[in-house]
Formats: sequence, C-alpha cells, structure tokens
Amino acid sequence: MLILSAHREEKVRRLAAPDIAARKGGEPIVCLTAYTTPVAAALDEACDLLLVGDSLGMVVHGLPNTVGVTLEMMILHGQAVMRGSRKAMVVVDMPFGSYEGAPEEAYANAVRIMKETGCQAVKVESGPTVPATIAYLVQRGIPVMGHVGLRPQAVLVDGGFKAKGKDEAGRLKVLEEARATAEAGAFAVVVEGVAEGLARDVTAAISVPTIGIGASAGCDGQILVVDDMLGLFDWAPKFVRRYADLKGEIERAAADYARDVKARTFPGEAETYYAKKG
Repeated sequence: MLILSAHREEKVRRLAAPDIAARKGGEPIVCLTAYTTPVAAALDEACDLLLVGDSLGMVVHGLPNTVGVTLEMMILHGQAVMRGSRKAMVVVDMPFGSYEGAPEEAYANAVRIMKETGCQAVKVESGPTVPATIAYLVQRGIPVMGHVGLRPQAVLVDGGFKAKGKDEAGRLKVLEEARATAEAGAFAVVVEGVAEGLARDVTAAISVPTIGIGASAGCDGQILVVDDMLGLFDWAPKFVRRYADLKGEIERAAADYARDVKARTFPGEAETYYAKKG
C-alpha cells in the first residue's frame, strides 16, 4: 500500500505578470538581476522579480557593453536562474538584434527564450519602433516588460551611457515612449537614468508599474544589478547603494587560502581522506 508522506514539500506558486501588474501604486516591487543558480536561490525569497538582464554581458562576461550579448547567452543564464528560484517571477532580456526587426522574428526568438528557459516573461528596450512588436507578442501570449529612458542597447547611438530627459524635448520623448509601451500591452516598464520629476511623471502617466533604476523612489518598484549592489566591483553608478563588500570578502578569503596552502596547513586532517584500518 502506497503511503504519501505528510511532510511533502509545500508547492510554492511563482509570481507572474498579473501579480506584478496588480502592484501598481501599492507595495513597492522588489527586483534584482540574477545570472546564476546559487545567486538566484539566495535572492528568491526577498525578491518579487528576478531579471536575467543582458547586463550579464558586462558583469559576468567582461564585455564593454550589452551589444555583443547573444540569444544563446540569455537562454543559458535564464535556465540557470530558473533552476535556482521558486517564488520570484523570472524575466529574461531579449538581446540586441533579436526583436528590432520583423515582429514575426521577435516572436520566434521570444518563444525560444520562454520554451527553453521556462521563464514567465521577456523584456525589450522600448525604442520608437518597438511598441508595435510588444503588441504583437502580447497578443500571442507572451508577457512583455518594457524599458524606457537610458537604453543600454542604444549605447553606440548615444555615444555612451547617458541620462535621458534632461531637456523638454527629451522629457516628452521618454513620456511618449512609456505611454506607447504601456498601451501596447507591457505589464510593467523599467525606467532607467532619468531625473526624479520625470520618473514621477512617467509613473503617473501609465497604468502599469514602473520599475526604477537610477530613477528615484518615485517609481512603483526598484531594480539594481546584483553585482553592483553586492559590491563586486571597485566602481558603481551614483544610483547604486552597496549593501555588501563581496569583492573585499573574496580577496580576503583568497589571501587566507593562499596563506594556508603555502604553509601546508590546508588541507588539514579534517579535509583529508584516510584508508580504513584493518
């Protein structure tokens, strides 16, 4: 007779696009980037949303910007984050060149990301031609997060990572792109690198949550690159608050390890296997 265990692990429901969309104007949405299984597992309980950002090209692979990131890279890291998380919604960035052309091509690439990773949504940077593609994807069952303001994939056009909306024309452009993104069906919009007043205007102007990064506390939620927040680099943007100094901790641990190896105190008896006697 089969007896089911009374201690079976409780099923955890993963958050999805409607859960995030429903937080508009309510409890702030907690988001961080994640790229690996162990980090995703560590972040899962605290976060509502984990973004597998194409920032992985810079922070994990050492690329100068996000332009060189491939679809295969995003899928590989998306799979890793899904393995490590249970509760948080996982969103995977569509990399440069994977969605800006024909909507049919964007759809094929988005379907591949979602099927091969199991993620709950994709994210696109909302340039002038992108809202039509967002609508195309959403109409075909793919949840989409938008991204306005500073768009890292446009770094070569902009000549660097530059804040947006500094003058009236720029301000109106960001507002227009945010409205078009929300109206196209995006369930949330990342707002990056804009002044506090513009962030509040965008948040008030659209019916879906805004997720700020370098956009003040006036948004419906916040996101940071996890490596910046954990202090893995010597330098971080102005908008980053460091909650740890992992680079210093890693350097200290490596130095301690090197000392023990050179002194032949590692491995010691506790770390050594011995043959059984007799």
